Amino acid sequence: MPMPALIRNPTVPTASTHQRGAALMVALVFMLLLAILAIGAMRSALLQEKMVGAVRNQQLAGMGAESALRAAEFRLWSASLGAQPVICGAAALGGCYSYVAGQPNATAQAFIDARGWFTAGATRYSTVDMTALPGATTNARLASNPVFLVEDLGIETPPGLGPAHESGASGSNAGSRSTDKHLYRITARSTGGNANSVRVVQTTFAAKSN
Repeated sequence: MPMPALIRNPTVPTASTHQRGAALMVALVFMLLLAILAIGAMRSALLQEKMVGAVRNQQLAGMGAESALRAAEFRLWSASLGAQPVICGAAALGGCYSYVAGQPNATAQAFIDARGWFTAGATRYSTVDMTALPGATTNARLASNPVFLVEDLGIETPPGLGPAHESGASGSNAGSRSTDKHLYRITARSTGGNANSVRVVQTTFAAKSN
């Protein structure tokens, strides 16, 4: 009589097998989350670094423009102490233009209105070369040296008051020479550490003209 064939039951996964598979999936999910967090943190750090760099460049540009502005004021003040009059033009004071109301000088207006870096018609502030600072001052280098432009706005005395002016021993020069003061508008430009950062500042300054 033939023996009945043995029936083998299919293998049923044990609980430990299920646990090992679930642990792998959980580990993969956590690794993915950690990678996403790391990428986000890296992007945030890079963005903050760019923001700090931009602020630093703007500060450098601001300091460069202010330095050029003060240099122009000192130039006008120094010229006013001498016997020669402060006259706009290459013969006496280069980089200076006469201002006529309603008829702005094209060179001066282009310098004031220009976007980005613009030097046409301006005077370079060249006490030192700000693009090649040595040693510990390397971090303060500018992409370009600051420049300034001066406009003679005319006499300080309002119209209609006549030709009266201070003279004699109480004036800045002894004798009967005129000490009329003129108002000068100074516009200065400077870059930061790169040419994309540009700061423009402007002020008015009174100095003896003749």
